[in-house]
Amino acid sequence: MASAVDHVLLVEEGRPATAEHPSAGPVYRCKYAKDGLLDLPTDIDSPWQFFSEAVKKYPNEQMLGRRLTTDSKVGPYTWITYKEAHDAAIRIGSAIRSRGVDPGHCCGIYGSNCPEWIIAMEACMSQGITYVPLYDTLGVNAVEFIINHAEVSLVFVQEKTVSSILSCQKGCSSNLKTIVSFGEVSSTQKEEAKNQCVSLFSWNEFSLMGNSDETNLPRKRKTDICTIMYTSGTTGEPKGVILNNAAISVQVLSIDKMLEVTDRSCDTTDVFFSYLPLAHCYDQVMEIYFLSRGSSVGYWRGDIRYLMDDVQALKPTVFCGVPRVYDKLYAGIMQKISASGLLRKKLFDFAYNYKLGNMRKGFSQEEASPRLDRLMFDKLKEALGGRAHMLLSGAAPLPRHVEEFLRIIPASNLSQGYGLTESCGGSFTTLAGVFSMVGTVGVPMPTVEARLVSVPEMGYDAFSADVPRGEICLRGNSMFSGYHKRQDLTDQVLIDGWFHTGDIGEWQEDGSMKIIDRKKNIFKLSQGEYVAVENLENTYSRCPLIAQIWIYGNSFESFLVGVVVPDRKAIEDWAKLNNQSPNDFESLCQNLKAQKYFLDELNSTAKQYQLKGFEMLKAIHLEPNPFDIERDLITPTFKLKRPQLLQHYKGIVDQLYSEAKRSMA
Repeated sequence: MASAVDHVLLVEEGRPATAEHPSAGPVYRCKYAKDGLLDLPTDIDSPWQFFSEAVKKYPNEQMLGRRLTTDSKVGPYTWITYKEAHDAAIRIGSAIRSRGVDPGHCCGIYGSNCPEWIIAMEACMSQGITYVPLYDTLGVNAVEFIINHAEVSLVFVQEKTVSSILSCQKGCSSNLKTIVSFGEVSSTQKEEAKNQCVSLFSWNEFSLMGNSDETNLPRKRKTDICTIMYTSGTTGEPKGVILNNAAISVQVLSIDKMLEVTDRSCDTTDVFFSYLPLAHCYDQVMEIYFLSRGSSVGYWRGDIRYLMDDVQALKPTVFCGVPRVYDKLYAGIMQKISASGLLRKKLFDFAYNYKLGNMRKGFSQEEASPRLDRLMFDKLKEALGGRAHMLLSGAAPLPRHVEEFLRIIPASNLSQGYGLTESCGGSFTTLAGVFSMVGTVGVPMPTVEARLVSVPEMGYDAFSADVPRGEICLRGNSMFSGYHKRQDLTDQVLIDGWFHTGDIGEWQEDGSMKIIDRKKNIFKLSQGEYVAVENLENTYSRCPLIAQIWIYGNSFESFLVGVVVPDRKAIEDWAKLNNQSPNDFESLCQNLKAQKYFLDELNSTAKQYQLKGFEMLKAIHLEPNPFDIERDLITPTFKLKRPQLLQHYKGIVDQLYSEAKRSMA
C-alpha cells in the first residue's frame, strides 16, 4: 500500500521480525481520525446518558414498536414513547435493586428481540448493573455455564423460555435467585419455581416492586463494566467479552460519525428494523445508537417465515443485514425478474450492466443512470419497504455480486463492515459512495487503528511489495477489556496492546481492507498442501445452484469433500429436464445423477475462479435440510460451527471418502 492511500493515514512504521515475533506492518487509521482517535467527551460516562438525554429531547416520539396477533390475525405496529420506555426502565431498575442486585453485579437477559429486552438493558444501565445477554437459541448447558460463570443472580427471560430456564435451575441454583418473565407466568410455573427455591415474577408483577424515583441513581464511570457479552463461539465454551461504558459509548459516537460522512446522521424520522439477535454486538450497538438519536425501533415477530411481511409493515429507513439475508433477497428479486419474461429480463440486464459500468467508472449512484432508475430500478426499493436510505451488512463477507446488486438500488447507500465482539462491533466499514471498496470491508472506524502481522506458515507477508497480507490486529478506544475470568485467553490475543483477530486481511490501494482468510480455518492435506477452507466456501458459494456449503478435509486425506444444501428450485429444474419427479425434495437429494450434476457445476465454478486442483471437490452429499441453529450447526449470525458439523455428518463424511477412493482406484 505504498501509493494512493486515499482514505487512511500512516500512524506508525512497521517493525521487522524478531526471534519471538513475526514482522508487523505499518499502523493506519482512517482519515476521519486524522487528529487522533475518536474519544468520549468528558461529560459522557455511560451509554445510559445517551438514552436519558434522548428522553428529554423526544419524550413523546415513538420509541419501541411491535405487532400484536389477535385471533391468528396480525395487526399494525403499536408503539410506546421514549417517556413511557424511560419510566418503565426506571421502575424495573429499582425492582432489580430490591432483589439485592447492586451496581457492578450481573443481570442476565435471555430471549429474542422485543421492547422488554431493551427496557431491561436500559434498566441495568440506569443502575450501573452489568447486563449479560444470552442467545435465545442457547442450549441448557450453555445457559448454565454463563449464569454460573458470570454469577448471574437475576435473569429476564422471554415468556416462552421460562420452562427452559427452570429446567436448568438445578445446575445454577447457587447463583440464580430471581427469574422475571417478559410476559405472564402460570401458577404451575410459579409452583415449580418455588420448589426449586427461585422466585418467579411476571413483567407487570416485577415492575410494581420498583419505584419511579430517578434522583438517586448511582454514579457511572467510564471504566465500569457495561456488559459481559458471551460469544456464541464456533468452538469450545463461550468466552465472556468484557465491554466497559467507554467502549460502547465511543462506538455509538463512531457509528454516528461514519453515517454522517457516508449518508447522514439518523434522527426522529428514522425507523430501524430489529431482527438480528440483540444478544449479538452488531444489533445491540446499532439499537443503542438509534435510541440516542430519537429514532424508532420496530421488532419482528420472531418467525423467519414472516420476516419480509414485518419489513413491509414497518417500512424501515435503515436496514441491517447479514449476507444470508441479503443473498435471499437478491435471489428472490432475480427470480421475479426471470419469471417476468425473456424481453424484460434482457432489458433489466442491459440497464443493470449500464449502471454498474458507470459506477465502476466513478459516477455516483445518483448520477450513474437517473433515467434508468425511474424506469427499471425504483421498484427494487419496495423489497425492503420502499424507504430504506441506508443498508448495512456485517458478520460475514458479502458476495461481490450481491454487494454490487445492492449498490444499484436507488437512494439506498450500502456499507459493508467488519468487526468482532471484542471490538464492540464494527471496526472497519466501507464508504457508501466509493465503488472501489466493493469486495472489501472498508477503512478502520475512527476509534481504532489497524495493522497486519505476517503469518509465515501461511505465506502471508505484511511487508509484501505486491499486496501486504497478514493477520488483522486492532487497538483503540472501542476495544474490549479482556475475557471474564480468563486471563489466559486474554493473554493469547492481546499482545503488546494489540488484539489479534485471527482473520487474514490484505490492504488495498485505496486504504481499504479485504478479508481473505481465517487463521484458524486452515488445514494441511496429506500431500502437504494448505487449504484455506473459508476462502474456498466463499468461492463455491458463487455457484447459483446452492444455498449452503460446508467443505471438509484433513491431514490424513489427499482431497476435499463437501456437504451441500442445494437451492430447491435448481434441483427441481434439473429433475424436470431429466424426467425425474420434482415433488420429492429429499429423494432428489439422494439421486446419484443429481449429486454428480451438482458436483460438476461446483467444480465448474471452481475452475472459473481459478482454484487449484487440490482445492476441487471429489465428492459431495446433497443435504435437504439447511444448516440451522436448532441443531447447533451455525451461530446466530450464520457462521458455520465446524466441529459440530463434523460430529453431525461424521458418518456421511466417512462414506464420501470411502466411495471417492473406490471410484479413483
